Amino acid sequence: QAQFVESGGGLVQFGGSLRLSCKVSGDIFSRYAMAWYRQAPGKQRELIAGITVRGNTNIDSSVRGRFTISRDNAENTVYLQMNSLKPEDTAVYYCNVVPGYNDYDYNYWGQGTQVTVSS
Repeated sequence: QAQFVESGGGLVQFGGSLRLSCKVSGDIFSRYAMAWYRQAPGKQRELIAGITVRGNTNIDSSVRGRFTISRDNAENTVYLQMNSLKPEDTAVYYCNVVPGYNDYDYNYWGQGTQVTVSS
C-alpha cells in the first residue's frame, strides 16, 4: 500500500510563495513518475505537475512559470515550489503517482496539505 505524507501548506498572501513536500514510500518512489494534484472546493482533483524518475518535468499551463516540481531520490521526497501565488491556487494539494500506469492502484491518497491564498 502506497503512503504519501504531504506538508508545507498554509495561509499566504497574494504573490507569496510556499514549498510543499511529500514523503513517499520507497518502493513507489523509485518505480514511478510522481505528480502533484490539487482539489479546490467544489471542483474535481486536477493534475498540475509531474516528474519522472530521471527528473524530467511537465507543468500544467495553469501554473507554468510559477510552480516548479522536483524530487530528492535519496529522501524519497517530491517537492512543489509555488511562487506568485494567486487566490485561485487555493486548494488541497496532494501527491501521488502520475496517471496512466496499469499496474498501480490509485485508490490510496494522503491527507493532502491545505494552501490558502488571500487577496
